Amino acid sequence: MRIDSYMAVNQVYGPNGVKRSPYAQSASSVRDSVEISDFGNAYQVAKKAAQGQEPVREDRVAEIKEQIANGTYNIPMSAVAEKMAEKLFA
Repeated sequence: MRIDSYMAVNQVYGPNGVKRSPYAQSASSVRDSVEISDFGNAYQVAKKAAQGQEPVREDRVAEIKEQIANGTYNIPMSAVAEKMAEKLFA
């Protein structure tokens, strides 16, 4: 019986017969990490911004869609210019 062969096999397989990988790391040296994508960050920002807004008025949206479809939705150019100026100089 060759003892050196037995010792070599015993080093590959642990005392309980389970093969040990030379590449395995101990549980204490492995750390979990999380990285959030740019899309995920933008989504969170948009979600927080939307929480502070008023809910969508579905009845008003439907009314305006109908007016647009019929060609009866008209906005005065002065109102458009006023809103643009508010956004530009705010």
